[in-house]
Amino acid sequence: MKRIVLTAAMALTVMSGFAQEKSDSTARKSSEYEFTVVKENPITSIKDQYRSGTCWCFSTLSFLESEVMKAKGIDSLDLSEMFVVSRSYHDRGIKYVRLDGHLNFGAGSSFGDVLHVIKDYGIVPQEAMPGLNYGTEKPEHFEMDEGLKGYVSAIVKNPNRVLSTAWVKGLDGILAAYLGEIPGSFEVDGVTYTPESYRDYLGINPDDYVSLTSFTHHPYYSQFAIEVCDNWRWDTSYNLPLDEFMEVMYNAIENGYTIAWGSDVSEAGFSRNGVATVPDVDRKPGAGSDQEKWIGKSEEKGEAEPASKEEKVITPEMRQDGYDRKTTTDDHGMQIYGIAKDQNGNPFFMVKNSWGDAGKYKGIWYASDAFVRYKTMNIVVNKNAIPKDIRKKLGIR
Repeated sequence: MKRIVLTAAMALTVMSGFAQEKSDSTARKSSEYEFTVVKENPITSIKDQYRSGTCWCFSTLSFLESEVMKAKGIDSLDLSEMFVVSRSYHDRGIKYVRLDGHLNFGAGSSFGDVLHVIKDYGIVPQEAMPGLNYGTEKPEHFEMDEGLKGYVSAIVKNPNRVLSTAWVKGLDGILAAYLGEIPGSFEVDGVTYTPESYRDYLGINPDDYVSLTSFTHHPYYSQFAIEVCDNWRWDTSYNLPLDEFMEVMYNAIENGYTIAWGSDVSEAGFSRNGVATVPDVDRKPGAGSDQEKWIGKSEEKGEAEPASKEEKVITPEMRQDGYDRKTTTDDHGMQIYGIAKDQNGNPFFMVKNSWGDAGKYKGIWYASDAFVRYKTMNIVVNKNAIPKDIRKKLGIR
């Protein structure tokens, strides 16, 4: 009798366990996001910046690749990130020495830096300058970054009391050793180009692009240099009220343009699962690759998507408070290229990242309207992507 009762009890326990597991599975499934594309603009293939702080370059070139594809009607394009990184470090090294070291000198930079490089030096395709001269298949820049910083820091000390005529060549020599020589000419489809003529062939005019932001510590409809260390060229951004700032982004996507997007991604809401929302929890940055720095190591379990889809209502005051108190920082550059809706009809921006096929959506993230409102530092767009009435207020022709 006891055996029968025990067996029955065990069966009930197992059945209860199965029921609980099924219930938990159903609950997990119901909390997952289901996205439907509303508008999607062409992008190039997902890249991996790996162990390098070059998101600013990967994202801007991805944005410009989409611009060229749109203008010329071509299907693909692959521009050299390391050409831009090399020329950027060259310019920054010279400025660093001119300012006696009172300038940020490191891997990070800004969207505007890429536009300056292309305007001054041109651009080359990836195959003309892959930039992997140090024995790895993916970018690994920590040694190069430290070596360059040590070199220019030594030059700043000016041990001869007069700078030599050789130190800039020494800087370029380090860059060439790691990233390769700057190509004077190269062929594409049987045609010979220089970096400048290739830029002109692609039709990239850096003056067609503007940086926009939204903060309250400067007047709206004015320009100011966003006060972050990576903005070492001191480029200015147009300052818009938050609702108009968001209107520009939606208008750009709707009219076939993409966006270079600078955002804080150290938030817990920017998850390994490929979704960015605004839950009220904190995150501690990690280390290692660029991805690991912000959302943890690959072997760590990523955060579960929040069971509740409710998010904070974002105000200009919240944005400003985050900026002033350093809870919103210029962590990462990406490309926004589309709009989707979740199963409840809430809009999400479709984001191309530069962390390879990371995340649930293989290199793509879905960022909620609230996240973008709250954590965007600045964007770069084609000036024609801005609604005419807003362009008029900004004085952009």
